[in-house]
Amino acid sequence: MNTQQIITLESKHVMSTYRRFPVAMVRGNGAYVYDAEGKKYLDMLGGIAVTPVGHANKEVAKAVSRQIKTLTGVSNYYYMQQQAVLAAKLAKKSGLARCFFCNSGAEANEAAFKLVRKVTGKKEIISFVGAFHGRTFGSLAATWKSMIKDKFVPLVPMFKHVPYGDLKALESAITSETAAVIMEPIQGEAGINVSAKRFLVGVRAVCTKRKVLLIMDEVQTGIGRTGAFFAYQHAGIVPDIVTTAKGLANGIPIGVCIAAAGIDFDPGDHASTFGGNEISCAAANAVLDYIDSHDIMSNAANMGALFMKKLAALKEKKQSIREIRGMGLMIALELDGESKPVVVKCLENGLICNAVTEKAIRFLPPLIITEKELDIAINILDEVLR
Repeated sequence: MNTQQIITLESKHVMSTYRRFPVAMVRGNGAYVYDAEGKKYLDMLGGIAVTPVGHANKEVAKAVSRQIKTLTGVSNYYYMQQQAVLAAKLAKKSGLARCFFCNSGAEANEAAFKLVRKVTGKKEIISFVGAFHGRTFGSLAATWKSMIKDKFVPLVPMFKHVPYGDLKALESAITSETAAVIMEPIQGEAGINVSAKRFLVGVRAVCTKRKVLLIMDEVQTGIGRTGAFFAYQHAGIVPDIVTTAKGLANGIPIGVCIAAAGIDFDPGDHASTFGGNEISCAAANAVLDYIDSHDIMSNAANMGALFMKKLAALKEKKQSIREIRGMGLMIALELDGESKPVVVKCLENGLICNAVTEKAIRFLPPLIITEKELDIAINILDEVLR
């Protein structure tokens, strides 16, 4: 099928939840994707952080193919090898103890909300201004942006927001009914707002002092993107619960809520038919093995620092660039005007990025990105920006 045929068919039968560009992607390889007409694009968005080890990674493909030929769907009434192995790996990498598997980041956050209410007996959850935690009812209540919430009120009650970075406001907001605080160590959808280490340390200290559980949402920041497996590890802290998804299985749906010892569900409290299925877990195990064996986190740190350096040099030439911010390969370019027209021009020139806010462009490339590919991105930005 060509692009127009795909667009026509989808327009008739798929709900309009995204404003799509008139491009149909049909295959990928490494840091590149190709449309139905064969045009090549450098994917500096990585499917929105879901392809850390690159499109069509051979090791992940082998693991998935092998698992499909061995065992596909089996009920969670039974023990499963891939799930058990993955849970052990994630417990070790997070510094926590036990996992609940699901299918997305929003589902992982929903599990966390149920879990903290169950174990504390309290109802209130505190989030932050600028937060994004998903679009299901509980996660939407924790999310800040009114534009995506207002059509769906009333939402789940007992959620409130405090200013990001304000420890005094956080401590003042905690009451006898507060079960947990949920935060992103870097706010992705708000435009890549990076927490100061002292703020993360302070939030952990406040939660410990006030006997409130700390949930760290690492859906976008996790799986090595910032140069550490989880971004909270840069601050030397450990949350009570961490949620992650996106890049964990390199594009295959998976989510996980990981909790400290003693924070657990009882049978029947929560479940997911497809959560922890052997195919997704096989993919995730292959991703983690690839990250470790190819030193991918070091590449994320090094290439991220290099890209920011190259962007800083570009900023000296371009009056439209106001600010560069980020950590590892989670980077934003703040402009003096609208970001969407720039993103469209980049796409036309074979570069994929996105307008994360009205004036900010976001980059979340595969963590296998090379300097040569970064230079291609810089050259296209040089052509597009004024």
